[in-house]
Amino acid sequence: MLLIVARAHANGPIPAADEPAAPGGRARFRAWRRSRPFVGGLLTALGGVEMFFSGQLDIGKIHVQLGIEGLQATIIPILLVLLGILVLAMPAHRIFYGVIALAVAVYSLVGVNLGGFFIGMLLSSIGGILTVAWMPKKADVDAAGTETADAEAAETDAATDAVADATDTAAQHNTVEGTTA
Repeated sequence: MLLIVARAHANGPIPAADEPAAPGGRARFRAWRRSRPFVGGLLTALGGVEMFFSGQLDIGKIHVQLGIEGLQATIIPILLVLLGILVLAMPAHRIFYGVIALAVAVYSLVGVNLGGFFIGMLLSSIGGILTVAWMPKKADVDAAGTETADAEAAETDAATDAVADATDTAAQHNTVEGTTA
């Protein structure tokens, strides 16, 4: 979104007649969702929520909870929900958050009622894997990479032309004086 605003300011104001119709809320959400590992972050957060509720489970007079009383059963699900939200908020750090989510999900097998009775652990593990495996669309990468490649190619061409001009000038100078290179 900031890039769109920056491009608009760089190109000057857009006349009202040429202004495209504003996309609807659904189209904006779809564009936002496609620019980040949405499914991975969502599954990681859902796995954390499921683990939290499995840690608070009471079956009659039996309170099912393994690990340090209340600490791991609260901290691990909150951490997974936070990692899922961070993946959605900052997709540039997706690999770091995905690996941490995967490690915490596997550790929840020991720390939180067998990983939320395996359901929360599986959801969070799959979410972490999808987060790490997600890549932005190639068109987005090419657009950013092409601009950089074009600028580098122009600089290289300019440097090559300058060297060629200097070599031609030196060769002409040596020929005029009667010496050959």
